[in-house]
Amino acid sequence: MSSGHPAGLPGVDAMTPNALVLTGRVTRADAPGLCAELEALLSGFPEAAVVDVDVGGVVRPDLALVETVARLGLVARRAGGVELRLRNVPAELGALLDLVGLTDVVRTIRPAPE
Repeated sequence: MSSGHPAGLPGVDAMTPNALVLTGRVTRADAPGLCAELEALLSGFPEAAVVDVDVGGVVRPDLALVETVARLGLVARRAGGVELRLRNVPAELGALLDLVGLTDVVRTIRPAPE
């Protein structure tokens, strides 16, 4: 009997695909579209308990991005208490989330590599 290696990437739950990948500069104008995209994604996966958002490609994290993350968190919770998790979080965004008290609302599961 061979134990072998587990399938998939380490640290990534195969049952929880990355729901959204945010790249570039995220502005307040982007928030409604991103929220609609998340709502559409969640309607396709009604059994989802966790939503992952990869923020590793964002440029110049600022309060507009923090507001967008907060709004995405609200969309997730309204969809039946779905948990929002952030992947590849830049240090600047992590500090801003902590500063405004959102670290309890969204969970960081993997900070961006240094």
